[in-house]
Amino acid sequence: MTSQVTAATLVIGARASLREVAIAQNIANTPTSSIAVILEGMPDGTSCLESSSTILISRIAPGCFCCIGNLTLRVTLNRILRCPPARLYISLAQVTHLDQLRLFLTEAPYDTLLALTADMLVSG
Repeated sequence: MTSQVTAATLVIGARASLREVAIAQNIANTPTSSIAVILEGMPDGTSCLESSSTILISRIAPGCFCCIGNLTLRVTLNRILRCPPARLYISLAQVTHLDQLRLFLTEAPYDTLLALTADMLVSG
């Protein structure tokens, strides 16, 4: 892993399609050279996000990241942070363990790799 710090935003909302639209709009409004998106669950329709030369999309099976021991999230994050993007969005369906997830992302080794931004709450 390199020393570049990645701005990371947690995107929370019950419907996957609405979270993906919010992420796509945010990407369009703040273009950057490299973006990674970790999406919880499968899309509930056609996804408006697609991988490209500047956007890496990763999907993780639905389920609370804290309750499944963070293993899948940890592996996915480690892969993404080998070539760190400028921006990272992590899309979550539930806020149940949001505090534990934020704590996980601010502990070593992620404390030196990620800079958490304000959460994006998506309603609908």
